[in-house]
Formats: sequence, C-alpha cells, structure tokens
Amino acid sequence: MILESLNTLNYAATTVVLAQQQQGGPLGPEFGKASPIGWLVIVASMAAILFLGWRFHRRFSRYNRRLLFAQEHGLDVFDEAAVDQAMAEAGVLDRRKKSWL
Repeated sequence: MILESLNTLNYAATTVVLAQQQQGGPLGPEFGKASPIGWLVIVASMAAILFLGWRFHRRFSRYNRRLLFAQEHGLDVFDEAAVDQAMAEAGVLDRRKKSWL
C-alpha cells in the first residue's frame, strides 16, 4: 500500500517537473517587440473596413431612394428598367456609376 502511494507521488512530481518552463527561452532584447509588418496589417485592415463601410452606405442609400420612389409611384420594386425610366422622367435618377465592386 505504501509502495503504491509512493509511485503515485513520484508520478505526480514528474508531471509537475515536465510542466515547468525550461530555462533559456526567448528572453532576449528583441522579445515582445512588434514588427512594422503588424502595423501595416492593422492599417490595411482599418482602411479596408472603412472602404467597405463607405461602399455599403452608398449602396444602401441608393437602394433606399429607389425603394421609396417606387413605392410612392406605385411601381414594381424589382422592375429596374421601369424604375430607372420613371426616375429619369422625374429628374431624380442617380447618374453616377452604379458599382464597380
């Protein structure tokens, strides 16, 4: 019985020793410093998010204008040609490039 408990204690001690951090790890003067590539990735991600937000707002605003115009004039919302023609006749058609994305 005592021998079994000593074997269990020896196994637990070995496990604890194996779980400890080894000496001589990455603790040099450059440890923990970020590289300039990280900043580039962050800035590029922010620019992409802002661009996509701007594009979404532009598309959603155009969609909302067309939807409201079609509902006011009793047009089928999904008939793009009829809505475009009615908006052109009313002088409110958005003549900017619709989308390049």
